[in-house]
Amino acid sequence: MEENLLKTCLYDKHVALGALMSPFGGFIMPIQYTNITDEHNAVRQRAGMFDVSHMGEIFVSGPDAEKFVNHVFSNNIAGMEDGKILYGMMLHPNGTTVDDLLVYKEFVPDHYLLVVNASNIAKDYEWLCAQAEGYDVNVINESDSWGQIALQGPEAEKYAVETLGLAPAADLSFYTYYETESPCHPERSEGSCHRRMIVSRTGYTGEDGFEIYASHEVINEMWDTLLAAGVVPCGLGCRDTLRFEAGLPLYGHELSDEITPLEAGLGMFAKIKDKEEFIGRDALVAQKEAGLTRKSVGIELQDKAIPRAGYPVEVDGVQVGVVTTGYRSISTDRSVCVAMVDKAYTELGTQVEIRIRKKVFPGIVTKRRFYETNYKK
Repeated sequence: MEENLLKTCLYDKHVALGALMSPFGGFIMPIQYTNITDEHNAVRQRAGMFDVSHMGEIFVSGPDAEKFVNHVFSNNIAGMEDGKILYGMMLHPNGTTVDDLLVYKEFVPDHYLLVVNASNIAKDYEWLCAQAEGYDVNVINESDSWGQIALQGPEAEKYAVETLGLAPAADLSFYTYYETESPCHPERSEGSCHRRMIVSRTGYTGEDGFEIYASHEVINEMWDTLLAAGVVPCGLGCRDTLRFEAGLPLYGHELSDEITPLEAGLGMFAKIKDKEEFIGRDALVAQKEAGLTRKSVGIELQDKAIPRAGYPVEVDGVQVGVVTTGYRSISTDRSVCVAMVDKAYTELGTQVEIRIRKKVFPGIVTKRRFYETNYKK
């Protein structure tokens, strides 16, 4: 099975560090290096780095680029300033989610970068190409050419500036980026090296954080530099626990081809009032007018049992929902989960139960954000 999986440009680094490797999104990825708890706490307290080279980079350009991206994207990019980043979704006509993604407004007119989930790269590219008919745009999938490191934690800025020499990173505000050129050694990269480097400040942990996009060679060099400086390498295991505590969704769990942004509690990123048209808008308007039948909520268990994805949520023995993500929260030491629940049971403080195998455990509906960091965006 492993031979059919893709490898990122940092694969050999992970193996050399003894990482536990596992399939994720069509790639073989590091789940942990030491243990999830230590890596999680390193990000919360100091700094950690993630290989996120499996993410997809799709570039859209051309005279109709703004019009086209606004057509396929739920957020509103009209008048977006250069260097800004927006989060949102691409939707099916019925309002469910093709993918959630970031849109970068490039510093060249009529150019955008769409950063998409690894498991959806092929699907998203095909979807975008299908929707591009009638628009004067170029849609190019450059995912194979880029590597990416996510540097996360309260000390991330220090390492970005002092260790990597990325001085302009300190001036970035939340959800902005800058672009520069990186060192390159074509004689060692067989002509595959490009000099373009993108540094953004978004994050997927609730902490301060930067994403560095560059050639495979440069990403390898930066990984080694950060490792030598004491930055903790972190796997996808703690990336999930960190994003979960901060109330951030994961495609395939809180969002999917069967879940709309309104049901996921992400309606603020679907601008049905600010935009007259985008794919899926009419379905979202109709869903909002009719009233939601289900909604994503947080649940805290009154026990140390751990709710996992797929476990039923019940009231009086009747299933009223399903867990989408659940953990014993590392930062709070509470058993918590996010679940998609029938609308009648979504008010804060509602008593519910989680069925874990043959037993049920009492819980209470809470906010989906389980941990508040000190980072001020």
